Amino acid sequence: MFNIYIENYGCTANQNNGEIIRGILERQGFTFIPKPELADIVIINTCIVKGPTRQKMIFRIKELAKFPRLIVTGCMPDVERQRIKRIAKQANPDIKIALVGTKHIHEITKAIKAIMENKEVEIISRENEIKLGLPKTLKRKNIGITQISEGCLGNCSYCIVKLAKGSLFSYPQEKILKNIENDLLSCNEIWLTSQDNAAYGSETGKSKLPELMKKILSIKKKFKIRLGMMNPSSLLPILDEMIEIYKNEKMIKFLHIPVQSGSDRILKKMNRNYKIKDFLLIVDKFREQIPRIIISTDIIVGFPGETEEDFNKTLSLIRKIKPDILNISRFWPMPGTLAEKMEQIPVEECKKRVVKLTNLYKKIKYNEK
Repeated sequence: MFNIYIENYGCTANQNNGEIIRGILERQGFTFIPKPELADIVIINTCIVKGPTRQKMIFRIKELAKFPRLIVTGCMPDVERQRIKRIAKQANPDIKIALVGTKHIHEITKAIKAIMENKEVEIISRENEIKLGLPKTLKRKNIGITQISEGCLGNCSYCIVKLAKGSLFSYPQEKILKNIENDLLSCNEIWLTSQDNAAYGSETGKSKLPELMKKILSIKKKFKIRLGMMNPSSLLPILDEMIEIYKNEKMIKFLHIPVQSGSDRILKKMNRNYKIKDFLLIVDKFREQIPRIIISTDIIVGFPGETEEDFNKTLSLIRKIKPDILNISRFWPMPGTLAEKMEQIPVEECKKRVVKLTNLYKKIKYNEK
C-alpha cells in the first residue's frame, strides 16, 4: 500500500477535515509518514483565511510540487483552482495533481485512486457534505472535534472563506449528538466548531444553537465542551439563553467573539451587521454573570477607509474591554472580495497601527500602566 504525507493548516474545522482525511485513508490501509521525501502521495490541506496564510499556501504548493503526485484540499481549490494548477505545473511540469474541495472530503479515496493511475481530477462542487460519522484519526487524543455546520449567513466584504464554503448549511442534531457520543468513548473534551456557531440552524429563521447545546449537555457522561467562534450579530438574539448555557459546569468558560473594528463606520463597510454597542452588551452581560469567562476577540487593522479616528476608536474599545486574548490581523485584500476593489491604506501605515495595537494589548495582558 502507498505511503502518504499530509500537511494541515487553518481553523479547527479544517484541522478536523485533516483528521477525517487521515482516518478514511488509514482504514483503507494507507500509511502516513512524517517526511514528504518518502511519500508516494503528498497532500496539503489548505487555508486561505488571511493574506499571509494564503501566501504560505502558495509557497508550500511550489515546494511540494517537486514530488510526482500532489493532492490539494481545503478552501483553496474552491476559489483558486486554476492558480493552484498553474503554480504546481510551473514548479514541476510532470506533476500529477488532484484537487478536492471543502465539500468533498469523503471522496479523498477517489482522488487517491485517480492520481495513482496518473490521472488528474477535480472534485469540487457546491453540494453540501455532512462531516459527521466519518472515520477520523484524532490529532489530540483526548479532544474530539465536531463540526455543527458549514458556511455562514454573513457577507463580510473582506472574507474569501464565504466564497469557498458558501451559505449556511446546518448539520442534523441527531448526527451531531451521535458524533459526540462516539468521540466520548475515547475523549473527555469536545470542541464544537463552524464558521459561526451562533448561527446554527438560522437558515430556518432562528438559531437552534441553544436547543442543540441543551441536548449535548444532557449527555450522561463527564466531559467538557469548548464552543468555538460566534459572531456578535448571530449571538445577540440568543444572548440570555447562551449565558445560562455557559453556567453549566460542563462548559469551558471561553467566548470567542470577533469584533474586527471599534468603529461603527468601518463595521458597516465590512458588512458585519452589528454595532459596537451590541458587542459591548454581549461582553458586559457575560462578564457580569460569568466572572471567570475568558474573552477572545479579533481585530482587522487597516481596513480600506479606516481613518486615524476609526483606529483610535479601536484602541479605545480594547482599552475598555481588556480582552484576555486578542488576535490582530493586518488587512490583506483577498481575491474576489468586495474589499479587494476598495481604495487601500498604505502598507506602512497599516504596519504602524498593528504595532500600536499590539503594544497596547501587551500592556493590558501584563498589567502594565
